[in-house]
Amino acid sequence: MYKDMQITLRHIISLLCIVALSHVAALGQQRRVQNKPFIDERRFHYGFFVGAHDQSMQLQGNGYQAPASAGSVAGQQWVAQTDQTNFGFSVGVLGEWRMSRYVALRVQPSLHFGSRHITFRELGTGRTEQQDMKSCYIGVPVDFKISAPRFNNYRPYVVAGVAPMYDLITSKQSKLKAKPLNVMLEAGLGCDLYMPFFKFIPELKFGFGLNNILQKNRRDITDPSQLIFTQSLDKATVGMVMLTFYFE
Repeated sequence: MYKDMQITLRHIISLLCIVALSHVAALGQQRRVQNKPFIDERRFHYGFFVGAHDQSMQLQGNGYQAPASAGSVAGQQWVAQTDQTNFGFSVGVLGEWRMSRYVALRVQPSLHFGSRHITFRELGTGRTEQQDMKSCYIGVPVDFKISAPRFNNYRPYVVAGVAPMYDLITSKQSKLKAKPLNVMLEAGLGCDLYMPFFKFIPELKFGFGLNNILQKNRRDITDPSQLIFTQSLDKATVGMVMLTFYFE
C-alpha cells in the first residue's frame, strides 16, 4: 500500500510539473508588444499618487480603577477600543531611484486625511462614551521596492520600509490625545501596469505603528471625569491599510 501511495504521489508531482511547464511555454508564446519598453531604464522616476486608507488604533488597557478620592468617577473602570472602519483619503508625490535592475529606493511625501472612532465602556455599569479622533498626517515614507522581471506589460513587486509621520491636528480637551509623531513599519505588494503613455501602479500596503502615541501627560485636563479615560490606558499604536494608485 505504501508503494502504491509513493507511485501515485510521483504521478501527481509529474503531472503538476508538466502542467507548470506547459503554462510557462504558453506564456512564452503569448508575448505581446511592450508599451513604454525603456521606461524602467531611467535612473530616476517621478510621479504622483492618490488612494484610500483605513486607520486603526490598538489600545492597551491597564485595569485602572478610580480611587475613592476621584469624586464622581470613584470606583469606575473603563476599557476602550476602535470599533468602526473609517476610510480616509491619501495624496502625494513619488520619487524613485533605480539602484539595480530589480531593486529601487522610493521616497513618497504624502498627506493622509482620516479619523479613528473610539468607544469607551465602563465595566461596572456598561455605560459608553465615544470620541472621534481626526488626523491629518504628513509623512515621508522610505521604501525598498523589489520587482520581478517584466512580462508583457505587467511587473509585480513587493515593498518594505519605514514611514515617519507627523499629525498636524491635535485635539485639546478631549478624552484621549495623541502625540503628533508616529513611525510605522510598512510592507506591501503591487504591480506595474504599462500603458501606452504612462505607467499605472495599483498597490496594497500595510503600516504597523512602532511607537506609543498616547499622550499621558494631560495638563490640559483638570476634570477627573475626563482624565480617567487617559489613566485607563498604557499604550496606543496606529495601524493603516492603504490602497494606492500611482501614475508615472
